[in-house]
This record gives sequence, structure tokens and C-alpha cells, in this order.
Amino acid sequence: MCDSPNGHHSTSDCSETVATTRVPLIGELAPAFEAVTTQGHIHFPRDFEGRWVILFSHPADFTPVCTTEFMAFANLLPQFDAINCQLLGLSIDSNYSHIAWLRTIKERIKYKGMENVEVTFPVIADLKMDVARKYGMVQPWADDSHAVRAVFIIDPDAKIRAVLYYPISTGRNFPEILRMLVALQTADKLGVATPADWQPGDDVIVPAPGSCGTAQDRVEGKEEGMTCLDWFLCLKKAPKSQLNLPPMWR
Repeated sequence: MCDSPNGHHSTSDCSETVATTRVPLIGELAPAFEAVTTQGHIHFPRDFEGRWVILFSHPADFTPVCTTEFMAFANLLPQFDAINCQLLGLSIDSNYSHIAWLRTIKERIKYKGMENVEVTFPVIADLKMDVARKYGMVQPWADDSHAVRAVFIIDPDAKIRAVLYYPISTGRNFPEILRMLVALQTADKLGVATPADWQPGDDVIVPAPGSCGTAQDRVEGKEEGMTCLDWFLCLKKAPKSQLNLPPMWR
């Protein structure tokens, strides 16, 4: 930890710890790694070329919040598969622990109408914290021996597009993670942005004009298909038929 023998925080020790737990930034290439998983050995990102990936961590196997999260993710797996997204879980546990825990979930746990839930996406065994440290998942001020609840959305070019962190005590909102993925794919496909509280089928935001002339045209309503609230804030329709959506939102 970052405490000196007299009980005070040691700046040098803390600085060293921070350096080993740096969180990769949006727009950076996702750190590469090899790992053993419940679905065999993987090489990331090579094995997932051309796919979106959601890499997420949980504190430990056989913990209550994590159990509900894995059931939720497994229940939504067909939705993620339908929009070309691979799920990858991780905790600082052994592969044998993962397997035993996932068997327990399938055979014994019933939650919110979910039962006999089989987790078929890979769960990374990371006892040495190699992957967790590359992604800043071990944060000593929260817990120096378990990963916090991290979510990385990674695009088909292996670039990090979104980063979410949750404390150990708070379970994640999985429909929101799916919505964020759809929003990113929509932005890429249509060259737009999505406004606050956007849901598939809602209007999207057109990029701000790059010239005074274009700004004037928008204010005067000369550009068809747009609703402009001001010169810099214009929206247009993006019907669901234009989007790549999971079955539950079609």
C-alpha cells in the first residue's frame, strides 16, 4: 500500500503505484495480452480482429454482486453478438475458480427470472494481475488485491472508445452498456453524435458547421432534413432502419 511506517502516506510509494495502474485512455490502442480463459487460450486483440470487444473486470468469483452481473451479461449475450461484439470478463482468480463459479451459477442461482444461465463468453484468469494492471483495473486506494468494476469498449481497430469504472459495492447497468455500444456504432456509421438520454430511433446531432456560410444556411433553414435549435445545434432523423441494432431494440 501507500502508507509509510509512521502511518502517513508516502508520496514516492503512491507515485510508483499510480504508474503501475495507469488507465488506458480513450483513443489509445488497447494494450495487447495473452491469457488463459474459460474458453481456452486467447491472444488479444489478434483473435478478435474486426469485432467490437467489451472487456470488463469484476472483483472476485463467488461474490454476490458479481454473480448478478454475470447473469445479466450472459442473458444479454445474444444482443451483443447480433451487433458484432465479443464479451471478455476478467478477475484475479484462477481458471479452476472461474469454472467452478460459472457451474454454480448455472446449476443453483435464480435471480430476476433468470435461471440455468450458462456463461459462454471467455472469462480471463489473471492471478498475477498482468492484464488487470495493463488496464488500470487494480486501484490500491479501493482494493490492492482485487480488480474494481471496469468496462472498456474497444472498436474493431483495437482502439479504446469508452471507459467506465464502478466501485466494488455497485453493480453495473447492462442495458446502458449496450446502449453506449449502439451509440458509438451509430456515430461511426452516420457521422453524427448522440444527445443526452439518446435511445435508438431518437434524433441525432449533426456536426457543427465549419464555416459562417454553412452556419447561416442552417439558421435560415436552407439545409433540408434538419431541425436547428441554433446555428451550432442541429438534429436530424435517424430511424431504426438505418441503425445496426440488437434484436431487443428493432
